[in-house]
Amino acid sequence: MGASRQCTPSALTCGFLVLDKPAGLSSHGCVARVRRAYGLKRVGHGGTLDPAVTGVLPIALGPATRLLPYLSGDKTYRGVVQLGVRTDSDDLEGEVLERQQPPQLTCTDLEAALEPFCGLIQQRPPAISAVHVNGQRAYKLARAGESVELQARPVSVHRLELLHWDPELGRLELEVACSAGTYIRSLARDLGEALGCGGCLAQLQRTEALGFKLEQSVSWEQLEAVPPPALVDPLEALSHLQQHQLTTEALAGWRCGRLQACEPAWPIDAPVVVVGPDGNLAGMARVQASGQLQPRLVLDAAG
Repeated sequence: MGASRQCTPSALTCGFLVLDKPAGLSSHGCVARVRRAYGLKRVGHGGTLDPAVTGVLPIALGPATRLLPYLSGDKTYRGVVQLGVRTDSDDLEGEVLERQQPPQLTCTDLEAALEPFCGLIQQRPPAISAVHVNGQRAYKLARAGESVELQARPVSVHRLELLHWDPELGRLELEVACSAGTYIRSLARDLGEALGCGGCLAQLQRTEALGFKLEQSVSWEQLEAVPPPALVDPLEALSHLQQHQLTTEALAGWRCGRLQACEPAWPIDAPVVVVGPDGNLAGMARVQASGQLQPRLVLDAAG
């Protein structure tokens, strides 16, 4: 994991921490712990994880919080699905609504059943989820006893791989690479419905999010270290984007929000990482017209 570098000429803490979130903690609680460890107020996470879910929770510190929208939204999970059990939350944390014996299935049967869930699909989020319904979170309405019927919406499942099948327990392990907004709980529920026996999520780990992988992560215990773990360099996190380096002469104009000349071949509206003459991140821009960059985020703005 690369060391943190400054986002501006000022001595600021700026970068990303990839936390391997343990079970039983909320994403909000993890952010609070990181605030204490680094002595910062400006901390935010990218992509909420349910308390029972473990794995990659990217956390932005300092000015890096403003870079979260520029990171990839795709995610990868490893999950265990329990067939034969239907719950109100679509996972084993919820109230059991029905139990039945799963059918006799082979790996070939399961792979065939999984095939329709790969690609661009319509998916209905779980009733107990953070989706907004008339200005309120669905889980709050559901826990207040209100009937919540969420509309299906398009999501993309890029890869769906069966890793293991235990016919005695009725449990299968999956690896899922998907777009933001995809619910693995919904996938477990819908697979169970397709097989006619019901299903729910038994266990879930996120192994990749916002371009960060589990191998880059630090443990909860490592946050106790003094000093705390080094942060991922913002330029490393943004390495998937085009980069434009300012000249010394162009720096003052950039800090005032003026248009900058860039490569004419870059596509219109493409996000571009802007680096100062010193090699530090100066901000973000978008290609406004052929050969022109419009500043969108200036980290050391003049005035």
